[in-house]
Amino acid sequence: MTKAKKLNTYSLDELKDEFIGKRGTKAREQYEYALNMDVLSRMIKKARRERKMTQEALGKLAGVQKAQISKLENSANSATIDTIVRIFKALNADIHFKVKVENRYLRLM
Repeated sequence: MTKAKKLNTYSLDELKDEFIGKRGTKAREQYEYALNMDVLSRMIKKARRERKMTQEALGKLAGVQKAQISKLENSANSATIDTIVRIFKALNADIHFKVKVENRYLRLM
C-alpha cells in the first residue's frame, strides 16, 4: 500500500505575499490598485448593461462623453471620484465606501 502524500495548502494572501509581494510593498499596492480598478470597471459595465443602456445614453445622463464611459469600462485608472459618483447616480445605483485603517473600518456617525 502506498502512502498518500500530504499536500500543503496556502491562503490567497500567502500566495500573493510570495508571488506579488507583501502588503505595503510597492508591487503589492500596484497589484491591489489595478485589481480594484478592474472590479470598478466591470461594475460600471454590468450595471449599464443590466439597465439596457448604451454608453452614449449613460454618458448623456452622467454629463460625460461616450468615450469616457468606454475608457472607464475598460480601465477606471484615470477616473475621478466625482465622475464615478455621477455615473453610478445616472445608473440609479448606490455606492458604499469602506475605509480601513489599521485593521479596522472607519464609520461616519
